[in-house]
Amino acid sequence: MILDSRDLSIKGVSLDNGIATSFSIADPIEFMGSKFTIQIQPGTQKVNITYATSPDAAALQWLDPSQTAGGKKPFLFTQSQAILARTWIPLQDSPGIKFTYNATIKCPNDLMALMSAENDTTIHADGIYKFKMPQPISSYLMALSVGDLQFRSLGDNCGVFAEPSMIDKSAWEFADLKKMITSAEELYGPYAWGRYDVLVLPPSFPFGGMENPRITFATPTIIAGDRSLVALVAHELAHSWSGNLVTNATWNDFWLNEGFTVYFETRIMEKIYGKAYADMLTLLSLGELKETIDAMGDTSKDTHLYLDLAGRDPDEGVSDIAYEKGRFFLTSIEMAIGRERWDAFVNNYFSTYAFQSMDTKSFLEYLEKELIKGDSKLREQINANAWVYGPGLPANCPVITSVELEKAGKAAADFKSGNPAKSLNTSEWTTHHWMYFLRNLNDSLDLKKMTELDATFNFTNSGNSEIQCEWYQHAIASNYEVAFPAMEKFLLHVGRRKFLKPIYSELAKTPSGLERGRAIYKKARPGYHAVATQTIDAILKWEL
Repeated sequence: MILDSRDLSIKGVSLDNGIATSFSIADPIEFMGSKFTIQIQPGTQKVNITYATSPDAAALQWLDPSQTAGGKKPFLFTQSQAILARTWIPLQDSPGIKFTYNATIKCPNDLMALMSAENDTTIHADGIYKFKMPQPISSYLMALSVGDLQFRSLGDNCGVFAEPSMIDKSAWEFADLKKMITSAEELYGPYAWGRYDVLVLPPSFPFGGMENPRITFATPTIIAGDRSLVALVAHELAHSWSGNLVTNATWNDFWLNEGFTVYFETRIMEKIYGKAYADMLTLLSLGELKETIDAMGDTSKDTHLYLDLAGRDPDEGVSDIAYEKGRFFLTSIEMAIGRERWDAFVNNYFSTYAFQSMDTKSFLEYLEKELIKGDSKLREQINANAWVYGPGLPANCPVITSVELEKAGKAAADFKSGNPAKSLNTSEWTTHHWMYFLRNLNDSLDLKKMTELDATFNFTNSGNSEIQCEWYQHAIASNYEVAFPAMEKFLLHVGRRKFLKPIYSELAKTPSGLERGRAIYKKARPGYHAVATQTIDAILKWEL
């Protein structure tokens, strides 16, 4: 039997009733770890492995009390995607392999343990928690968290876990969770995992969310106080169908997970909050996708949907391409055949391949068989090969407009042309209006205009992480030093890679900015997850 192992200390291996067996661990390969080979016998039913992880295991984030919201008790969480499960469990660490599991976790008796499995909602006085995951999952969905947590129900099959100081805010923010589940089921069939809960993690979590089955891990940066960032929860919920239910067979096929999920997320948001709201999210995403393609180069193979990650860390495939180009490809198919026919196809796809894996070639064959059905005109209109195996955005990329964001764009133009900030009509703006407004200002505003904007809208101390990220990039470009202390506090407090990457990248553009960035990073790095440090190390050319 061959397993994946990375930085694990293997103490011993036995078969069935404790019969010791031999094993070998190959020399490690960078980021891949080691081939762990175990000798088994004909008829072997059970393999017992005694092992220990390392304090530096890449999947594990051990937080001191000072790094939590409550500041009194330590916290642990895991992040197994893409191939980090092997750093805390010896297993076959590929998305195309699925398994069920049982687990027993013992932790301090004043803390609660949660896993991507059936969870209790109350603390156990003995600190012992037993878990069962009856549906097959892939290794990247193995998850564990231990901390000072409370639970709040949000419906008959959903709720939120958070630290005591965050539980009220989190429950208010996610009040529409039950509506999201109902809307998703109305679109693409029954939710297959029993419960759907959300765990709000400390701010060092490197992603917006992680779709661990039954319990999404989420960043506190989406707690905006106005429910304007809950699309992220809709995204992770949508993964319960696209990704968790039907899973990309390899990381080259990552777009099958994320493209479907972003498309599905948008449909959920449209169903609950209306088309105008969904159009804002879509247009913002299209702008981000075009920036990604510009940065990579519009002929780069990394802008293909189907990736070639041979010899590379699968995390290199995590970009807007899989998410947004994948979504716009699916949107273009919907526009070509009509929503009713497309929805029937997607429903059939999810039910046909439930709890199985899917690769790109097989999906395109399924698309041909079940949807195109030999229609050469439709095949040409969908243009699948250009989307999947070609660079950039094909000519049939959907054109997206948003009446709401046009208002924000006009306000940005008015301000740039000399209208005072106080004269702008922003009374009904959401986070998305503000993001579009800031993105449509000059790359480098003079200090007078930066001061005027800040005095009027208090961007520097916003408290909304999306707005802060956009504003601090402007502050760096304009050398608006007033914002630098707040920016440093933000970088020391928030570990979400989505925000760290653009801010540190902007700092790295000038020698003085690079020096400032490295000084901040030296203090912040110990509190970041390995997924984030890998990215920021490269941006700042950091040497350990």
